Amino acid sequence: MTNRLIAETLTGDAYVLGRSMSNMSASAAQLLGLAGGGAAVELLGPRSSLLLSAGAYLAAAVAVRLRLPDLPAPEQAVRHGSRRGFGSVLRHSWSGNTKLLAERRVRTLLLAQWLPPAFVAGAESLIVPFAGGRGMPAGSAGLLLACLPVGMLAGDLAVGRFVRPAVRERLVAALVMVIGLPLAGFALDPPWVMCAGLLLVTGIGFAYALGLQRPFLDAVPEASRGQAFGLLTAGLMTMQGAGPVVFGAVAEFTDVGVAMALAGLATMCVARRVAPWRTGRGQ
Repeated sequence: MTNRLIAETLTGDAYVLGRSMSNMSASAAQLLGLAGGGAAVELLGPRSSLLLSAGAYLAAAVAVRLRLPDLPAPEQAVRHGSRRGFGSVLRHSWSGNTKLLAERRVRTLLLAQWLPPAFVAGAESLIVPFAGGRGMPAGSAGLLLACLPVGMLAGDLAVGRFVRPAVRERLVAALVMVIGLPLAGFALDPPWVMCAGLLLVTGIGFAYALGLQRPFLDAVPEASRGQAFGLLTAGLMTMQGAGPVVFGAVAEFTDVGVAMALAGLATMCVARRVAPWRTGRGQ
């Protein structure tokens, strides 16, 4: 919903800057959540902290419902629903998603936004066992987890504020490489301080997504934008859920550091896939 709201409210480069602000807000919220969660566990204990977290989710849901404007359903979806009922809406949604994924350019842009976060989520899920298995100081895992959103905040601020739109789009593949390459360093069992630096750089690379926002908006027909943003969000959440499962299983058969490095290598493979996109070969 947020993606569609930004797309329908802002145009041109203002849309990209709006997405940058949204990303920075998410990174800042993640940092506040890590700090607040740690303080809550210390003061209230794990059980009460989980109840507090559930209450916070409920409050957020109420705020979204009351404060964000209602978005009308796409005209075509309304027409299908009024004529044939709920089952027709589901079939229409499935058909629309299939058509979007059948377009090679749209599919490439979707995968470019789904896969790097999924691989990094897999690596991020292994930070706690990595820190524990290497005998790092108590509390180091929480600090390592905070390095990713700090890097994301810095990267979105720098690329969104100081880099011209055309340059952002040219930097997409390079920034995806910036995500993956530091993770590959975890195979070498670096010391704690170096781990923090590697994760910080990985977070900076997430600014690559800013270079995909306007091309994705342009690639999707206006009538299908609501559905396209729904597909983007659903795919992103699904992939981020699958990443920890996949790389957790890899860690069971190899090593935690090796699994994190493989997540980085997989991300660099995505960089090679999106590299030809700007030249038209990815269309």
